[in-house]
Amino acid sequence: MAEVFINGEYTNYPQLERLPITNPANGEEVDTAPLAGPAEIDEAVQSAYAAFPAWRDTPASKRGEVLGTAAEAVLAAVEELAPLLTSEQGKPLREARMEIRRFVHTLEHYAGMAKNIRGGYVPDLDEGTYGMIVRRPLGVVGAIVPWNFPTTLLGNKLGPALITGNTVVAKPAETTPLTTLRIAQIMHEAGLPAGVFNVVSGTGEDAGQPLVEHPLVRKVAFTGSTPVGKKLMALAAGGLKRATLELGGSDPMIVCDDANLDKAASAASVGRFFNCGQACLAVKRLYVFESVADEFIEKLAGKVRKLKVGPGTTQGVMLGPLHSRRQRDLLEEQVNDAIDSGAEVLHGARVLEGDGLSEKGHFYEPTLLVEPAQDSRVATEEVFGPALPVWRVRNMDEALERANGLIFGLGSSIWTRDLDRASEAAEKIEAGYTWINSPQVVYDELPFGGWKQSGYGKEHGIEALEYYTETKSVVVKRPVAADPENATQELGSSR
Repeated sequence: MAEVFINGEYTNYPQLERLPITNPANGEEVDTAPLAGPAEIDEAVQSAYAAFPAWRDTPASKRGEVLGTAAEAVLAAVEELAPLLTSEQGKPLREARMEIRRFVHTLEHYAGMAKNIRGGYVPDLDEGTYGMIVRRPLGVVGAIVPWNFPTTLLGNKLGPALITGNTVVAKPAETTPLTTLRIAQIMHEAGLPAGVFNVVSGTGEDAGQPLVEHPLVRKVAFTGSTPVGKKLMALAAGGLKRATLELGGSDPMIVCDDANLDKAASAASVGRFFNCGQACLAVKRLYVFESVADEFIEKLAGKVRKLKVGPGTTQGVMLGPLHSRRQRDLLEEQVNDAIDSGAEVLHGARVLEGDGLSEKGHFYEPTLLVEPAQDSRVATEEVFGPALPVWRVRNMDEALERANGLIFGLGSSIWTRDLDRASEAAEKIEAGYTWINSPQVVYDELPFGGWKQSGYGKEHGIEALEYYTETKSVVVKRPVAADPENATQELGSSR
């Protein structure tokens, strides 16, 4: 049985109710995890708070070494961790391995930045006076992570938090705590001090909210839906806590009349259907110039028809199940609404059962919808599953107007050979990330964060460090040298 990880060890709480962790592919129980509450959250936060002074005072270069060694240990365990991740989340083993490696890459990236954490120096503030800008860690960070990428999205928070000298209490989604709990143990065994990284499983209401509201937590890092993010931001505001929020998205992709249609179709297919479409940064609305729309749609449909659906452990599977029955039901409602609004179904739009697929699995056929109504749910809501709506547009002005028409502003992409057109569009698209003629790959070197109601603050890049540190100004007045003659007179008079 899985247990919470506090102060460098698994801790058993026999009094706690336990939540079954089930495999989305077949409904079978993988393990159970404790449903922690305010008392367990308090114990984890107290552990992180006690560990903070020593970790803060550890030289940054040494913190980088420790984090790098811990990351190597996680990488060495990838063949243990990937099946565990697949069993609790549902994604294919290939994608699970990619996710673990991505988590490691992020930790290694920030471990390498350890010696680049700097303050500042301001000379000549006044006669004989200079200023220093000192950068210090905040303290205990509460990291709340969703179920779609349990480790990758943890790494986005853990890397910058630890390297800047903070300690962390993480609360994974209640349906995907297992891999995170095991990673915490691996990192501790590799040298991360006790209390520096703690993991507590539980629901958002019983564990997440107490974590956000705990008076010793100075920063909240959250990835999840926009409605929940708004609630957490309000809770964090009660304690004037720092917060970074990576929230929902409905990323537009624009395909122009001069685009490389083969590459654009491949990017649209991967960008929509990776992780069964359960990604914040996924292609969720596709706008194609009319003159190339028919050709492009046929190319895309050909790729979608080839996507093999099945359990994540089956060889060659490209789409696993949706994570939960609730998630599949919501997707089905959104797709049916699109069909009722007049959308043409080129592929999919049905629940998959039989042919070796468990009736208790949450499988849905990859779906391609053409011209649903502009007020349909797939056009106005975030669609978290394998369904992609496509619309024809006359020109760039219409594409940009539609792309910017929602409350979301997370990612976006444009395909064109005209770089002047691409640059103009990139400036006008209201999103925190724009790819030009590129698949949707997020780079640790670049800051990432949403606009509008897709989030607040930045992850990745050196900019992320700003959200895990506090700066203070120090004024230094140089001592005035004593007059030697006066000093001699004073010495004589004192005798």
